Amino acid sequence: MRRTIFDTPVINTTLRLLSSGILKLAGWKKEGQLPAVDKCVVIAAPHTSNWDFIFMMLMAFSFRLKVFWMGKNSLFKGPMGPIMHFLGGISVERSKHTGLVQQTIDQFNQNNNLFIALSPEGTRGKVTKWKSGFYHVAAGANVPIAMSFLDYKRKVAGFGPMFHPTGDYEKDLAEIQAFYRGVSGKNPSRF
Repeated sequence: MRRTIFDTPVINTTLRLLSSGILKLAGWKKEGQLPAVDKCVVIAAPHTSNWDFIFMMLMAFSFRLKVFWMGKNSLFKGPMGPIMHFLGGISVERSKHTGLVQQTIDQFNQNNNLFIALSPEGTRGKVTKWKSGFYHVAAGANVPIAMSFLDYKRKVAGFGPMFHPTGDYEKDLAEIQAFYRGVSGKNPSRF
């Protein structure tokens, strides 16, 4: 994978200290531990607001996590494009089927260390069903799923338990979603 802001020692260290300070001043606390694995899919949930991205980046720096994330291609247009890529962003064309699951599996197979954050909702708006791509990537690449969260009600962000896909999507999804019950997004009615 390409170099990101996480690969620049001075900037990364500065942003880690700044992020920890901002989170502390805002009253946020960290919970859980950085996953002790070399590769995993990181669930970024709930995703109900643009603020989620800001808090995700603050938490990534605070946890010292080099994370890549996927976002709609419109985020990468114009002058913000290079900045979003430098922040670890991967542009996704959501209106077409482009073999993204297999491409992501291939990236896991080609890299020794890789954390990719995916939002199972696929959007900030209310959805009735999670997209299954995060699961199929993890199962196909034989990597665990790190269940990360932003709980705006408690002002706590971090990591829950690691989940290893069994191949039984419906059963596994029920277990994963059970972890997120009681977690409040910025706009709880959308989760």
